[in-house]
Amino acid sequence: MKASSATTALPKARNYCARQERCQQEVRDKLYAWEVPAKEIEPIISQLIGEGFLNEARFADHFAVSKSRQKGWGLRKIEAALKQKQVSEPCIRAALKAIDQEEQAELLKRLVAKRWEKERETHPLLKRRKVIGFFLRKGYGMDQIERCLVRFE
Repeated sequence: MKASSATTALPKARNYCARQERCQQEVRDKLYAWEVPAKEIEPIISQLIGEGFLNEARFADHFAVSKSRQKGWGLRKIEAALKQKQVSEPCIRAALKAIDQEEQAELLKRLVAKRWEKERETHPLLKRRKVIGFFLRKGYGMDQIERCLVRFE
């Protein structure tokens, strides 16, 4: 898709942002992919922000809550993903606070129980290590995982 100027790129960018929440970097990348001249990109981003199509705080909140609920991600993985998307630190902090800690603790308990049953390893220590590794990669803290594993010992 080629968008030669801001006149054609702006409506496409509005449509792109209207379909789902986006961060500024995603829109910037899309504009580059559409071969919009570099000097026209920042004014388009500014206009989208002014019109309410782009809101980094709203994006970060939505991203954090949905990754926690739908993908079972922990706070560390969510934070890393938001940093990779170049979301500002204040927006990241606010988004992480938007996640209900009790809800996430209950989710982790269910996920650990499910993973424990699913794990094929029979040796208890190796099984424990594999389950811990899985949830560390999902972005949970060791202390959170340990609290959930206590009942399996």
